[in-house]
Amino acid sequence: MFTVGRRRTARLAAAVLASGLVAAGSIMGAGPAVADGSASAAGGATATLGGLKTADTATIHENGHDEHVGAGLFEMSVDGGGSIQTYCIDIHNPTQDSAKYQEVAWGASSLGENPDAGKIKWILQNSYPQVNDLNALAQEAGVQSLTPQLAAAGTQVAIWRYSDHMNTDSSSVTADNPDAEKLADYLFGHAKNSSEPQASLSLTPAVSGKSGSRIGPVTVHTDAKTAQVSLNPQAAPSGVKVVDKNGKPVTTATDGSQLYFNVPAGTPDGNASLTVQATTQVPVGRVFTGVGQYKVSQVQILAGSSDSTVSAQATATWAKKGAIPALSAMVDCAKGGVDVTASNKGDQAFTFQLAGKQYTIGAGKEQTVTVPVKEGQSYKITITGPKGFSKTFSGTLNCKTAGSGSGSGTSPSPAPSTPSSTGGNSTGGGNLAETGSSNATPYIAGAAVALVVIGGGTVFFLRKRKSPTADQ
Repeated sequence: MFTVGRRRTARLAAAVLASGLVAAGSIMGAGPAVADGSASAAGGATATLGGLKTADTATIHENGHDEHVGAGLFEMSVDGGGSIQTYCIDIHNPTQDSAKYQEVAWGASSLGENPDAGKIKWILQNSYPQVNDLNALAQEAGVQSLTPQLAAAGTQVAIWRYSDHMNTDSSSVTADNPDAEKLADYLFGHAKNSSEPQASLSLTPAVSGKSGSRIGPVTVHTDAKTAQVSLNPQAAPSGVKVVDKNGKPVTTATDGSQLYFNVPAGTPDGNASLTVQATTQVPVGRVFTGVGQYKVSQVQILAGSSDSTVSAQATATWAKKGAIPALSAMVDCAKGGVDVTASNKGDQAFTFQLAGKQYTIGAGKEQTVTVPVKEGQSYKITITGPKGFSKTFSGTLNCKTAGSGSGSGTSPSPAPSTPSSTGGNSTGGGNLAETGSSNATPYIAGAAVALVVIGGGTVFFLRKRKSPTADQ
């Protein structure tokens, strides 16, 4: 339907899809071991879709055919507590009931190469529910009045015109109600570029080093005022602690905090992980993509958030000597693939195989291999090394809207989910970002979402890389 335009430098940084460390010390120095086939999600908010709640109707005009769809605000319940409201940014892709979603960066979604992504954020910040004075919003749009349902429908239509480029002669979308349509026209015509919002919470995913030292840093990126830090006790050997750069034990962190794993001398080769958790409002404009079996569910963008639970994990691997690798993987929609980054904080070179090729990383060095993945396809990326070393990352590349010629092999649905009561079901018209009001029941879940492992790719890019940031 359209050809993607220029790339924004800020969007080239892909979201961390998975981070993984194997017990490198035991693998490299004390016999074979194999990492499990899952990897934790990037961090931030995970949520369960509750459905289209505040909506009216719109019509898709495409190739001489018209299709009526629901248009408006979805609600999701955040794992661990809280709720969020979202709009769709993938008009041809249906939702799935109770789909699970993960907060990601623009670079890990169709917004990664959409030159109008910043305009979508402007619409979110300047319309319902962020603007909950509907009289003022109606006056700006040049109409007498707006209900929450009409405001949500008009906002969604304006977003679709930028997210799916539904504003051409052959493909367009209009709100069925004239007042909602005028609001859509106003928002579409006045939208300005705006920068990508920071992640609600993310960490440096993986670190490594020698036992008898402080291993890190794990840098915290969050918009929360404070976050709780804890060492995951299941895998942590006795004596291992989370500390700051001066060696003082740490239980809380703020944006920019640097955390270290203090591993006493004599600790057997192994690994440990820490969790950072906070309560915050997820920033407007953050993208949510389906995960696991829901990976193809309609992509959403955040419009409002109550105080919600967000969390992230980081892992450290240590050994007394030898190669000590740390591995992480990131989706990069701008390059149409997954970046696999391997660093080596040991005193010997680390040699690994990926997709039939061999690479060697010297002591204290880091390299990134980009593995191409076809749009809509599941992937498996396996890294193997000496003495049974093995680590896998997996997921599905979902970088384009369903109607943009992604070649996924499926027939896109012309309609998003239908509202449970079209035009009549409202959350009460409150600004969720301010009031926190929601009828959604929080879905309580366990640890971060696991990604299923399946297949490999061909390496097409190898480069030296600066230390990656965990900021999404």
